[in-house]
Amino acid sequence: MILPGSASQSLAAELAAELGEDLAPVEFERFPDGEVMARIGDVSPGRAVVVASTTTSDAHLELLQLQDAAREAGAREVVTVLPYMGYARQDRVFTPGEPVSSRAVARAISANADRVVTVNPHEAAVCEFFDPTATALDAAGRLAEPLPADLTDPLFLAPDEGACDLADTVRDAYGVGETDYFEKTRHSGTEVEISPSDASVGGRDVVVVDDIVATGSTMSEAIAVLNDRDASRVFVATVHPLLARNARTKLARAGVEAVFGTDTLERPVSSVSVAPVVAAELSE
Repeated sequence: MILPGSASQSLAAELAAELGEDLAPVEFERFPDGEVMARIGDVSPGRAVVVASTTTSDAHLELLQLQDAAREAGAREVVTVLPYMGYARQDRVFTPGEPVSSRAVARAISANADRVVTVNPHEAAVCEFFDPTATALDAAGRLAEPLPADLTDPLFLAPDEGACDLADTVRDAYGVGETDYFEKTRHSGTEVEISPSDASVGGRDVVVVDDIVATGSTMSEAIAVLNDRDASRVFVATVHPLLARNARTKLARAGVEAVFGTDTLERPVSSVSVAPVVAAELSE
């Protein structure tokens, strides 16, 4: 039985279809005092798979409630799928007095989970905060599917050297092209130059690949550099299309041809599902 969180309804439906399992009836309510309630209908006593991206504090509470409701209904196993894990970037104390937020939420989620699966966490180390340790899935290869089939001499660019594996994965799934990464050269406290490290971009179609696009500011700067260097078309491919506030407008103004994302975050640009990747893991 698949139990969807309110932010992951489309993905939960896709996963139910992939696994051939039923989609549980779930209702969401908000009380006058602001509290949220996630209520489930009849659930079989077998495996319950809670699918919930924790995009907000309310989504975290919904997830905990769905887990508890599954236990209360007699599920023999509760599997929690976090397509997008909120607070994953606060994986250490950066300034004295701060919490390790990812550890705090991981402990809460672990309390009612027999198994946790997440998709392309921003920091893989957060998986170790879960008990038992969460499994991180790589769904970047799915981003090749919505890309145009006629890319000209494609170049797949990562935001930095550490993310080259992400660009390699998309390139390999696409089947042709080169990979490179952006280098940032700081000239002063406020002036930073962003440029591809080696590859020429003139006349080529470029796919900028990142695990998450949040505000779009850095991505827009990178795209502007590519256009200044006469790239043909520029596309953005991201596993988690957060696209907060006016991020999509920033990218459009920078000259991006199209943005392609997965349904870990259900947005207008979510053009491909990670359900096959999650289903393969849960079927093992």
